[in-house]
Order: sequence, then structure tokens, then C-alpha cells
Amino acid sequence: MRIVLVGPPGAGKGTQATRLAEKLRIPHISTGDLFRANISRQTELGKLAKSYMDAGNLVPDEVTIAMAKDRMEQPDAEGGFLLDGFPRNVSQAEALDELLTTEGITLDAVLDLEAPEEEVVKRIAGRRICRKDSAHVFHATYSPPKQDGVCDICGGELYQRDDDSEETVRTRLEVYHTQTEPIIDYYKAQGLVVTISAMGAVDEVTGRALEALKREQ
Repeated sequence: MRIVLVGPPGAGKGTQATRLAEKLRIPHISTGDLFRANISRQTELGKLAKSYMDAGNLVPDEVTIAMAKDRMEQPDAEGGFLLDGFPRNVSQAEALDELLTTEGITLDAVLDLEAPEEEVVKRIAGRRICRKDSAHVFHATYSPPKQDGVCDICGGELYQRDDDSEETVRTRLEVYHTQTEPIIDYYKAQGLVVTISAMGAVDEVTGRALEALKREQ
């Protein structure tokens, strides 16, 4: 299957993308991974993207699209792929359609993970990361440490990242509503959108997504 995954920050896109790609046996293609891979390999696209990032500017759509095109042309993506973080706006969605049409392939579904805004804020703003090992993650409400501010695993200090502050989260949500959310209507017009609730246990959400996608096959 060829799937685009969308949803607000905090809806669990990264977690679900990894799980769904594994279940469906297709590669998970995320914008962040594309940037990191191209920059670390010092490809021409990576050097170009880094020049914009180093200057504090957004990477232009055409660079992101070129990276996505290169990744989707790899042998492991012949049977399908799951796009996470791309397209990020309507112009990227239009460019993706043009690219896929040129290749003679079409999207099967756009999976929209839905979560109430206040729940999203609560999920992200409550996150606490260990300074010694960033893989150790806790949550002030859902998975609190035994001792406030101290990692259960290694004793490191737990802190809230600047990106996780409530003010920053609400700004990120506003960006999502103005830039990314319009692609849902764009794809609805093509009959591709499948909306599911992102609420509940991770396994429940994965099962819900797989059932919804099965109906689209």
C-alpha cells in the first residue's frame, strides 16, 4: 500500500508510522529521516538542505520533494511506502500527485489520526526526558517517575524540552492547522482520507488503523 499519514503533533504519528510500516511490510519514509540521511551522506540534496538550515531558513519544498522522490524510487519502496511528515502543505501534496502520476502509481489512502487539542497539549507538555539518556522518557501524568524529577532507570535528572512547553506546543498546533490540515480537505476531494481516533492504548490505535486500511484495499 501507498499511504500518507497525517495528524497533529502529539497524535502519535511517529509511533504508529513505525508499527504500521512493520505490519504492512513497507518502508516508513519520514521527512526528518530523509534530511538526516542526506546530510550525513553529504549528498548534493543534503548539502543544499543544510545550507538553508544553517542560515535559519526553511528548506524549500522542491528540495524536500526531490529527497522524497529519490527515496520512493529505492527498490524496497516498489511495493508501497508510508509517508510521515510529507506532504506538509497543499503545494507539496500537489507536487506529490504530479510525481506519482508521472510514475504511473497512485496513493491508496491518507490516514488521518485524530486527537482532541487539549489532549495533544497534555501529552506533549507532560513529557519529561532524562538528561543522561534521552531514550528514557516519562510523563508527568501517564507514566510518572517514582521520584519527581529523577529517572527511574539511571537516576539522571528529568527535564522538559523547550519544544515541549505548553506555549510551544500551541504554536506548533497553530502551524499544523494553518499549513498541514488543509491537505486533509485536498485528499478528501479525492476520496482518499480515512480518519481514526488516536486515543487509547498504542496497540488499540494500531489495530484500528489496520482495520481502516484493510477496508481501503
